Amino acid sequence: MAARAKPSEYDLRHNADLHRNADQCYRADQVRRADQRAASRLSMMQQYILAMMRRIVALVLGLYLVLPIAVTAQIKTDGQSRTGSARAPNVILLVADDWGYSDVGAFGAEIATPNLDQLAYNGVRFSNFHVAGSCAPTRAMLQTGVMNHRNGLGNMAETIPDEHVGKAGYDTVMNLRVVTLADMLRASGYRTYFTGKWHLGSDAKRLPHARGYDRAFSLDDAGADNFEQKPITGLSRHAAWLENGRPATLPKNYYSSRFLVDKMIEYIDQGRQDGPAKPFFASVNFLANHIPIQAPDADLARYRGHYLDGWDKLRAARAKRAAELGLVPANITPVHMATTRNWAQLSDSQRDRASREMQAYAAMATAMDREIGRLIAHLKAIGEYDNSIIIFLSDNGAEPTDPYSRLRNRLFLNAQLDNSLNNIGRRGSMIAIGPSWASAAASPLRGYKFSAAEGGLRVPLIVHWAGAAQRASMGQGVIAKGFAHVTDLLPTIADLAGVPVHGGAWQGRSVEAVTGRTLVPMLQGGTSSVHGDNPLGYELSGNSALFRGDYKLVRNLPPTGNGMWALYNLMQDPGETQNLIAKEPHIYQAMLADYRAYAKVNGVLDMPEGYNADDQINLYAMRRQGARPWIFAGALLLLIAAGAATVLVLRRRRRLGRGRARRVD
Repeated sequence: MAARAKPSEYDLRHNADLHRNADQCYRADQVRRADQRAASRLSMMQQYILAMMRRIVALVLGLYLVLPIAVTAQIKTDGQSRTGSARAPNVILLVADDWGYSDVGAFGAEIATPNLDQLAYNGVRFSNFHVAGSCAPTRAMLQTGVMNHRNGLGNMAETIPDEHVGKAGYDTVMNLRVVTLADMLRASGYRTYFTGKWHLGSDAKRLPHARGYDRAFSLDDAGADNFEQKPITGLSRHAAWLENGRPATLPKNYYSSRFLVDKMIEYIDQGRQDGPAKPFFASVNFLANHIPIQAPDADLARYRGHYLDGWDKLRAARAKRAAELGLVPANITPVHMATTRNWAQLSDSQRDRASREMQAYAAMATAMDREIGRLIAHLKAIGEYDNSIIIFLSDNGAEPTDPYSRLRNRLFLNAQLDNSLNNIGRRGSMIAIGPSWASAAASPLRGYKFSAAEGGLRVPLIVHWAGAAQRASMGQGVIAKGFAHVTDLLPTIADLAGVPVHGGAWQGRSVEAVTGRTLVPMLQGGTSSVHGDNPLGYELSGNSALFRGDYKLVRNLPPTGNGMWALYNLMQDPGETQNLIAKEPHIYQAMLADYRAYAKVNGVLDMPEGYNADDQINLYAMRRQGARPWIFAGALLLLIAAGAATVLVLRRRRRLGRGRARRVD
């Protein structure tokens, strides 16, 4: 028992009763101490309850704050398992326009592409990578991971027949039911930049700045002049260059490849100044080597005299080199296409002119490669190279179109352009390599752009990551020979970056699900193809294909084909020379059923009778230009006819005059 406390002075003065009655004081003190003990117990309980409440609140807050970080950390950890990097990687996407399968040195070309070669020999080359036969469908699949009929590019504005306009899947622009790679990466903390050819829609909802890109300098056309702010002459009236959706003016010293890299470097540097460090996605979409073929003088001079032996020898040399590099079988059967002219039968002036056209083509490719090297040098200078995934591909095979094949076109174009021999490939010219050189650019494959033959669909793909750990996990100088598709690049980039791929839902709405598959197992050498024996269908302008395992079922409409199906084993015969339908009818029937199922699910429409893509492009150009070319060509023809008639009349008068003079004599 505790000792009894003494009363205070205050109690002695004011409570005399306590002195007289000690017992009362004692009892009162006991009561007071009991109250204090009770109050103390209550205070301790309150403190205990408060402490527990604080702990509970702290636990709840901790879970609220830490769980998202843990989930993000888990996502990033998944990315780190692919990359070995503590930070999400930058992604550099380099898209060439109309480069053939063997237009890169590391794929068999004689063209100088040292920067792409370095990426290839220190990264992974895909020798069996496929895209669409034309630019916009490929670009839409690249952006979304969704097949072209599901993303709106069942056909392009330039080639769609009137009967298909407005039909489901034939929007001719990338529809609003798909999510872009830029959308996904930006939502995961990336800065996103775009420069160059877009060609996926020109309205405010479809331009790059509305489809996930923070900054964008874009061209919403098939192509444009490479030296001036001019369109492709004869195809449209204006070059639709825009920056973040607003009309833009090109600089006076403009050359397309140089400018697009300049602008991308500017965007990257601006992003580094905008705030906290973030990874970036940089998509550079070159105009090289789309028509018009143009290059700086120094690059043109480099190739002077290089192509005097003609396209047949070039095609053979490239096929041999591709086989030596291990990209195609060593015993590949040579292919000669009916559209390839006989070099020996050309006149000296024709050969001279043709060689100059291929010189310009090679020069344009080298100029683009040099700008890629400059971008790489900048990444190194700012310390971002080692943590950057660099991916290079072409949007389709080499371009066979000859814009001068029709009299009206020749009259209209030659009157406005300087295509003299010494100006080929320079400012003010507009030339193309045509089908003969295109067959060499596609070597050793059959076909070229627009067709569903391998020369139209199979293009170079290079994936490179400079960091030592990344190179070790992905391999160095490796060739992945299994089938791969352009829709696979979105999930591959997402996988490497540790970014989740949406499952058909995005920001509260239903969207088209990604159909591509990550190529990471192929990058790591773990599988021949991520598609296995699963079928993958394709159609554009009536040219169709179905890939399954090592086999391809293909049909090309005239003039590039006969409209009949053919079956090839691509691993043994990438040149498509041995039709196997008669030998393996069961495979043919199974794959034909697969194609019909694909066509039904994707809403593929049959082409109208007599459809021809080249005719459709010319019709599109006339509609874009209005009556101007017709009037111009008609007036020129009238002038020529009038001149010819005048000459005939004068000659007739001279003959009559001579006759009268003889009769007088």
